[in-house]
Amino acid sequence: MKTPELGEPLLVLAGVHKRFGNVVAIDALDLEVQPGEVVGLLGHNGAGKTTTVRLLAGLLAPERGTVRVGGGDPVTDGPSVRGQMGVLPAALVVDARLTARQNLRFAADVFGVPSEGLDTRIDATLALFELGDRADQKVGGLSSGMRQRLSLARVLLPDPQVLLLDEPTSALDPVAARQVRRALAKLAQDRRRTIVLCTHDLAEAELLCDRVVVLEQGRVVADGRPVELAHAHGTGGVQLEVADADVARATELLDAVSEAEVDRDGAGRLRTRGVGREAIPPLVERLTQEGITIYEVRRLDPSLEDVYLALHARGQLASGRPGAGPSRVVAP
Repeated sequence: MKTPELGEPLLVLAGVHKRFGNVVAIDALDLEVQPGEVVGLLGHNGAGKTTTVRLLAGLLAPERGTVRVGGGDPVTDGPSVRGQMGVLPAALVVDARLTARQNLRFAADVFGVPSEGLDTRIDATLALFELGDRADQKVGGLSSGMRQRLSLARVLLPDPQVLLLDEPTSALDPVAARQVRRALAKLAQDRRRTIVLCTHDLAEAELLCDRVVVLEQGRVVADGRPVELAHAHGTGGVQLEVADADVARATELLDAVSEAEVDRDGAGRLRTRGVGREAIPPLVERLTQEGITIYEVRRLDPSLEDVYLALHARGQLASGRPGAGPSRVVAP
């Protein structure tokens, strides 16, 4: 895989189609990723995220269209392309019978990592993922978060130029997922690698990605930086702190006037999304007129969750319904 010229994309899918029987998985997909970019592929299950990763890895061939990684075809130029690529599938890729260090030694043999300085390299990789103190412990005794971080370490050991990560936190509990996201954030910050991250976790994409691509039925319906998409398609919301005795009444009023789902934490704080900036003053005025005691009002910036829900409300996310033809929405 060659290094692209300045300004050239490293990953390219152009007019790509892919079916599985009668099911259209990828439909005229156009996508480019620049070197060093961290791109999140968002969408519900079946939107085409995993198929896109498999096409880039050369595990699937397109029926029509072009797939290029560093100018090479992942299918016909497979060895040279995959030699610079690390792929983390949804399933774990570590052996529970071996220690963490033995897993990385085995990976080094498989990927042809030079033996010179290998011990130092393994120690550094384990340290990066906060596993140095577990290096000689059998993987079967590690937590799910540790095993997933070890899977990432195994993929990273050959120092690939491209990382393809398929929902790396989907099967983890909240604590383990946070540990893995912290490790991914370190990788994203170093800018030495191009990362494509498949996820349906909007907060995860917002935290880690330079750019977000929302897929629906194998097509791009939104593409842009998280903040751009949030402000282009999300309205944000408002957080209120009211007197404890007024929570029930305030919730009732918000449900009636905001036409947005209201979250409540039971401690006098209410949070509602889908309320634009201009709607906040009349909303507060209505509450005070009804005798609600308000201690604090804070505007909430739009999030990627707002974007996703807005696209869904406009019919651009069909939630798997066949026959829908979503249009492409690009942030300004």
